Amino acid sequence: MRATLLCDYTHTAVLFAIIFVFMFTVYATSDKIGSIGKMHELLVTAAANHPVDGNAQGSYLTMRSKNGLIFGVINIIGNFATVFNDQAYWQRAIASQPASCVKAYLLGGLAWFSIPFGFATTMGLAAVALNGHPDMAPLTPAQVSAGLPAPTAAAALLGKSGAAAMLILLFLAVTSATSAELIAVSSILTYDVYKKYINPNATEAQVLRVSHYMVAAFAIFMGIAGTIFFYIGVSMGWLYTFMGVLLGSAVVPIALCITWSKASRMGCVVGAISGLIAGIIAWMVTTSQLNDKINVVTSGGDYEMLAGNLAAIGVGGIVATAWSYIAPDDFNFDITRAINSPTHLKDIVEVEHSDKEKAPSVDSKTEKDVSHTIAPVEHEVIRAGITDEKDLDPVALNKAFKFAAWSSVVLTVILIILIPLPLFFASTVYDVGSLKAWVIVAIIWAFLASFTVVIYPLYESKDSLIMICKGIVKDLFKPGSGKYTAPTPVVA
Repeated sequence: MRATLLCDYTHTAVLFAIIFVFMFTVYATSDKIGSIGKMHELLVTAAANHPVDGNAQGSYLTMRSKNGLIFGVINIIGNFATVFNDQAYWQRAIASQPASCVKAYLLGGLAWFSIPFGFATTMGLAAVALNGHPDMAPLTPAQVSAGLPAPTAAAALLGKSGAAAMLILLFLAVTSATSAELIAVSSILTYDVYKKYINPNATEAQVLRVSHYMVAAFAIFMGIAGTIFFYIGVSMGWLYTFMGVLLGSAVVPIALCITWSKASRMGCVVGAISGLIAGIIAWMVTTSQLNDKINVVTSGGDYEMLAGNLAAIGVGGIVATAWSYIAPDDFNFDITRAINSPTHLKDIVEVEHSDKEKAPSVDSKTEKDVSHTIAPVEHEVIRAGITDEKDLDPVALNKAFKFAAWSSVVLTVILIILIPLPLFFASTVYDVGSLKAWVIVAIIWAFLASFTVVIYPLYESKDSLIMICKGIVKDLFKPGSGKYTAPTPVVA
């Protein structure tokens, strides 16, 4: 987990640096574009030559886009689905201190939005603006769906350097995501399958060995799946819009499980499965009704994917909620709060010692010797992964929950309703001034995001970083002297 988090941090820092290079190249230094005014001029020309069906006046400079609205709905459902179903997000939340988890996820979400927002404003518009330029290679619809407009625009703007920068950016993004998923899937298969059902008495060495096997197995699986998708014509764009059909049914059941004590266990399971079935049926029926044949191309249309996404998340939510009202459970969340509690650990250790005392002894002398090596539980240094008792205060946790819930509601209303919908219904085609405001907001947002996820974590961890640096310096002059030693707990 520590390696994954470090990987994410370093990759994100480099990723933002590359994004800033592209931003300032497109809007400041490039001889092909170089300014917001020139970008506006090129986009107007592109709309005149190739008007966009469903956009206001066929323009690229508008929020009035029928296909954009449909994609927005699919995008929201699909991202809800991937986040709620992704074990990597849950691992980070569970590994974080309760006090910092809410702040980290809210700031991280706002910072993340700057990447698609800024990248689309920069490389997405640059790919459209440079269409027809001698340095811009023409792209087929299949290549566009495969995600090639941005790399092609980067190569057109910066030549081989741009292509290399884009390759590095994609490598960092893919490896960061892959490392997180490898650890997440390995953890599920190791602890929730192997240790739970196959070998409950597995030793730490066995668990570690199996986790390594699972990492390798899932890596091979991903490679095989990617190869199959490539050869059957399933593009990145198709997979992106299909996420909600496959995973959206579990969004509401999972949300109910972690926030509502009355959520029915059986209702949530049935809701997730029935929503998946409903989503696939709606997707396939819509495809057959709107097209003469069903294949990868026809099944990836906007309306086809929209129907599947809406059916999946809707049916899953309705079934889980209705079932929970009809046959509610009564779950006590004190059970989950106690998992990493020091008090809970003490009880487990005491039970283990009690069991050992009751067990028949083969060698009483050995047993006596071992007993002298076991420190009393109340004197034991708190282990890694055990949450401090003060961080489990019910009042503080409830306050953090309310803050997270209200923040999510407010941000949802602002970012999904109050800002985009009025701009959509206004059907405005933006002039140079409006585009300038849009670009400036994107750049400022990216800078604030980079500060939040690159600079601010260093400030928050300054004490630990100083301690590590001091330890390194000590080791340089006297090997072994810089090793961290946990403070001895004071016994009352």
